[in-house]
Amino acid sequence: MLERPTLALQMAVSVAITEPLVKPGESLFELSMLGGAVERRYRRLRPEVELMPWDSLDLKKFSAGAILKARSLWTEAAFQEFRTGAACAATLQALIVARAPVDLIAMASRFPLDEMVHVELCARLVQALGGGAPISYDPKQLIQLPNSSLSPIMQATELVVRNFCVGEALSIPVLRNSWHATRQPLIKAILGRIVKDEAAHGAFGFMFLDWADDQLSADDRTHLSREAALTIDVLINRWHAIDPHEQDSEADRLGWMENRTYVDGAKRALQDAVIEPLAEFGITPMDFVTVNLPA
Repeated sequence: MLERPTLALQMAVSVAITEPLVKPGESLFELSMLGGAVERRYRRLRPEVELMPWDSLDLKKFSAGAILKARSLWTEAAFQEFRTGAACAATLQALIVARAPVDLIAMASRFPLDEMVHVELCARLVQALGGGAPISYDPKQLIQLPNSSLSPIMQATELVVRNFCVGEALSIPVLRNSWHATRQPLIKAILGRIVKDEAAHGAFGFMFLDWADDQLSADDRTHLSREAALTIDVLINRWHAIDPHEQDSEADRLGWMENRTYVDGAKRALQDAVIEPLAEFGITPMDFVTVNLPA
């Protein structure tokens, strides 16, 4: 999954659970490291990657089914972090175009790097588990961009609301719950690193809204509510796809929680970390959400 051709450590992209079906216009999700001086500079910026307890994962302690599930889930995690990196970069550009305060822009400038670190952490874990599951995607549809007819401030605000006030703000308590539930040292360290970074991401969205608030009209807030609702619909549909009755051994979990506990925690996080804080800015996505929450 993660190829490092110039280094002794090889993390090949060719190991997959099944042969991928790549449609015309799509690409297979593959990663690489350039190595050499570029990697050394990257390591100086983020040394914690190499300090993870990579040798602590003993696959003999887990069932074949658990390992297969983990390969799929952590490949998906790497891809989602990759998409979030693209979303952070797009948001950063929009903030600059909108002439947001320099210190806010500077704060956001670290987020794409954070996400690339998370991508590598997930990808290296996948490789340690035996290789990645195939994911194909359309690079042109990697992220959703605002309508170009919107003003610069509204384009920036839409991206911040969708990516930070919903996506990142929701992920923090959900990932923290997974971190608390995880016992395996490597996976716990990876989740802990991601949670630590994401805390700043989630806070950023509402810091931005504090600045932008007096520039938003009632129509703007309705638009933002609808856009946030579209993101929430996608998340709720994912929760519906989780079987609440599926059971597995706690000792066999490689970074996930019991399904019912996960969904219940996600619903609480949606209310506490997303819906209520957004309501303080007159943004009410639940007025436009079209998918019912799981029971």
